[in-house]
Amino acid sequence: MKVSIITIVYNNIDTIEDCINSVLAQTYSDVEYILIDGLSSDGTLNLVNSYSDKIDVIVSEKDKGLYDALNKGVLHATGDVVGILHSDDVFYDVDVLSRVVETFKKSRSDIVYGNGVYTSRSNLNQIRRIYKSSPFKNAKLKYGWVPLHTCIYAKREVFDKYGLYDTNYSIASDYEITLRWFLNEKISKNYLDSFLVKMRLGGKSTTLKLQKMKSAEDLEIIQKYNLSGYRTLFCKILRKLPQYLKGCYMLKDN
Repeated sequence: MKVSIITIVYNNIDTIEDCINSVLAQTYSDVEYILIDGLSSDGTLNLVNSYSDKIDVIVSEKDKGLYDALNKGVLHATGDVVGILHSDDVFYDVDVLSRVVETFKKSRSDIVYGNGVYTSRSNLNQIRRIYKSSPFKNAKLKYGWVPLHTCIYAKREVFDKYGLYDTNYSIASDYEITLRWFLNEKISKNYLDSFLVKMRLGGKSTTLKLQKMKSAEDLEIIQKYNLSGYRTLFCKILRKLPQYLKGCYMLKDN
């Protein structure tokens, strides 16, 4: 089973190498690595190109935003399964993809999803927030529940059948596609109770100044899928509080 991992990047020379090495360090061998660069001008592309013998696809061109870049990555993917690792992030450990593939094979599901953690921007071992998911129940979506998007792995055919990221959203299309998948009873899902990714705080949707914009798009998406309006949005925001509280108890195994 081939796994396609997509990383999109723009002017992120400080963390992109950690991300790349995290993919290359995976013990699972049948991995296609796709890196989509948005015409970086800070040296990122030079660094990426230094790994050209180990990265299967490198594309550097202007895009129309992060979801346009993700769509480019999906269209280049030839794997049976597609996953995303953003340029600020790293896999939780070297066996993540092995666990994901094993779960796909055992469950024969269309989607496998797991848990993630948010860390300090300067220290990947300093955990600030724990994003632990749970087995799927449709009713949870009305109360703001969704898995962390970078902890969702989907078979390539899911994109083929149900479409790519909606570029009409600039900051919340990952929420839209997650609801599109999880509300669809034809798409089977399986929860892997394992940590899959470490995400640095301070990404596009984690800065405070962009939360208002994200909430507006989230509400539009919630209404699109006939959930519970402001109640769903409020619950989605409120769910972050216990994640931060859990993060106060540092994970012992990093």
